[in-house]
Amino acid sequence: MSEKLDQIIEELKTLTLLEASELVSKIEDVFGVDASAATGGPVVMAAAAAPAEEVEEKTEFDVMLDEVPADKKIAVLKIVRSLTGLGLKEAKELVESAPKVVQEGVAKEAAEDAKTQIEGAGGKVSLK
Repeated sequence: MSEKLDQIIEELKTLTLLEASELVSKIEDVFGVDASAATGGPVVMAAAAAPAEEVEEKTEFDVMLDEVPADKKIAVLKIVRSLTGLGLKEAKELVESAPKVVQEGVAKEAAEDAKTQIEGAGGKVSLK
């Protein structure tokens, strides 16, 4: 292959699947072709795009209170109240009904901070 083609192939290897799909659509529009009719076309694109697959990092987390030991309930209750702003009765019901979501859709840092605080008080927490 020529150096120009090698360079194009290397560029294709860096594409995400979404970008590869958009490239195929653009090529179909510009050149008036149908990639689904080409023999081996989709296989080539899938092979070129496979190494570039990326897993999107999750940005929002739910803080799940999994378990609260009986001797740690009051300490965990105080942390849950400070994190959620709930009243004493509502926070107590939440802690006693574990496993239960304490916070929904919070940023990674806030979720990890909440997890650290609750675990420091003796509760068991998971991030979903």
